[in-house]
Amino acid sequence: MSGVDPVRGLQERAARALPAKRVERIGGWWLRHAPGCSWWVGTVLAHGAVWPGELTARVVAAEEFYAGLGADPRFQITPGVSPDGLDAALAGRGYRRDEAVSLRVARTAQVLDRLPAGGSAVRLADRPARDWFAVWHAVHGGDPRAEWDLLGRVRTPSGYAAAVHGDDLVAVGRAVVEAGWAGVFGMATLPAARGRGAGLAVLGALAGWAAGHGAGRMYLQVAHGNEAAGRLYEHADFREVRRYHYRSAGCALSTVDTANGAGAGVTEDTSDAIRAAQRITSSASLMCATRDRCDSTHMRTRA
Repeated sequence: MSGVDPVRGLQERAARALPAKRVERIGGWWLRHAPGCSWWVGTVLAHGAVWPGELTARVVAAEEFYAGLGADPRFQITPGVSPDGLDAALAGRGYRRDEAVSLRVARTAQVLDRLPAGGSAVRLADRPARDWFAVWHAVHGGDPRAEWDLLGRVRTPSGYAAAVHGDDLVAVGRAVVEAGWAGVFGMATLPAARGRGAGLAVLGALAGWAAGHGAGRMYLQVAHGNEAAGRLYEHADFREVRRYHYRSAGCALSTVDTANGAGAGVTEDTSDAIRAAQRITSSASLMCATRDRCDSTHMRTRA
């Protein structure tokens, strides 16, 4: 990767692909609030240097922003991108360090060499359908309305892939293209279908979609402890370029994941999508035992 702050650029692309409901900027910092969504969508992107003596004031301003919204502040800490001393300053203020996350990249052509796209077993669309969302929600849980609305806020070209077994969707994922890069998000495989190549098929289809939309490189984010997803991405030739972590003032969190046409929003009926998700998630055989066992990419991935 070349250029100025390439990791910063990727993380800010990811923030636009996972758009918070509210974003305020303080210098290079993004203060994000996304009630009802996965917690990392509403964290502070603390990017760029700050003037000597300004760090504490910047942290206090972020804390006041979240206090005004009744939320706990959480910071994304990325070596080489976040200000020097921020991690230590937050630790000194009592912030807890959460699980590490791996930012990985690959050349799209190399992913396609490893995971050829094509075949009738994967469907592709430029927006999420009800059954796509239902599978995603069955794995990841959360507030269905908030998560559905998040997808509607994405303003760059998006591809939604779904692996099909018989008449049923068994695995899903999405990709978002911006400036020659495709980010991979929302990888999810139903428990009964895991270990059968469904996740690989979805990732290969997304790589084919990315290539068709001019994205020569791909990126994703996955929790460092998610070994199953890590093996999938290693097989597809995704290599780590940076490891980062979070600092949280609130309760303990898990980042276990934790990827047409500009402006195309979600047009499926929201209530129908939510009802479909709730019908599937009401079946214990399709749910994880707890949300902490469900997972990013950012970070939740169930390959």
